[in-house]
Amino acid sequence: MRATGHLYIQTNEVKNVVIHYARNADGTIHEVERIATGGAGSGVYKPISGQESAPNAFEAAGSVIVTADKRFLFATNGGDNSVSSFGVGEDGKLTLIDVKRTGNVVAGRSGTAKSLAYVPASGTLYVLHSFGPSHVRLMSVDADGKLKARPEGYTINTPDKSLRVSTMIVLSPDEKFVVVGTTFDQPAKANPDGSPILWADQPDGSKKSVASNAPDPDGIVVFPVRQDGSLGEGLFQDGGGGSPFYPAFLHHRPQHFVIGYAVADGVALATLGEDGKIATGPVVKIDTSAGLPSELCWLAVSPDDQWVFATNFGYSNISSFRIDGDVISLVHSSASPKVPGDGTFRALNGTVSSGPSDNWLTPDGGFLYQIYANASKLIGYAVQADGSLSEVTSAEIPYNSPQGLAGF
Repeated sequence: MRATGHLYIQTNEVKNVVIHYARNADGTIHEVERIATGGAGSGVYKPISGQESAPNAFEAAGSVIVTADKRFLFATNGGDNSVSSFGVGEDGKLTLIDVKRTGNVVAGRSGTAKSLAYVPASGTLYVLHSFGPSHVRLMSVDADGKLKARPEGYTINTPDKSLRVSTMIVLSPDEKFVVVGTTFDQPAKANPDGSPILWADQPDGSKKSVASNAPDPDGIVVFPVRQDGSLGEGLFQDGGGGSPFYPAFLHHRPQHFVIGYAVADGVALATLGEDGKIATGPVVKIDTSAGLPSELCWLAVSPDDQWVFATNFGYSNISSFRIDGDVISLVHSSASPKVPGDGTFRALNGTVSSGPSDNWLTPDGGFLYQIYANASKLIGYAVQADGSLSEVTSAEIPYNSPQGLAGF
């Protein structure tokens, strides 16, 4: 069967590689090649929590991106805080062009370079790191795809929150702002069984949630983009709910975006004004009877802006929502069957999970691909008319480490 598109995932292994899949008209995929990035991933180690082996190493999204003109693919190497650039051929095959360090020093076993956003007008690549203080670092990309680290660094910390954990950086459709999501106001410590702790002791003996934006309303940070790619002063704003992890802009209403909340257990529709200020609607929650939080994190918006698919890290499944004007509503709390892992990983809510993370929806909205790292699977689903998902393909991927999906 002739390929109609291409899909890419990074393994995040210590010797990091990008796996290239050809995508067929029926949604099935087959592996074409594995290309070394020239950089290091974290392997199965999860630097965010210090767990020796767990999925979703960097609490992140967007670690692999393809430029709009399909000329270049960029991938982070979280282990050594570097970025790789690849040329994309007409057949989808990749050629490594360059690999450069972001400028953030690796302290300990792994760095945390993760999410990417690219502004073609200035040739600027934004590299988000889980840990600061320089959460956002900049790179220049020349006409041939060569990279050069820039000196600028920007933080999402505040005077009383010096250890904040960011999740994703996304460029507004008009390229005037970058929006940064967050998940923790300080890293979650580990229980004896390795699971993270969501509550931190305070000086007065009380406990406070480490989830960002809960209760302090400063979990979304918006930076103005200047003509040379540098950023203006960040606007720290109310993200509308606990852990505003994933901002995803609509395709046909560029001032509107959806936010996925890891701790508020749902999604909300938001707007971004010309002044960089945001306004969020109510959080529409999924069924949380399986335990709190659901860790609803990754979003995919259909090309017609009608459907939103949300990955539930804690529940090992995907939810679907429908957008009608300025109203977003839940259609299926479980749009896909639960995918079991190997039984070794527990989510924040204590449930045994396969740790689904990044997803990617095809440009025609017909197929959704989902990483289940603790199950060592990449699964492809056909999107049904009622917003449910039917499995059509599966590929074996490395255990626990993979992250990042992109394609065309």
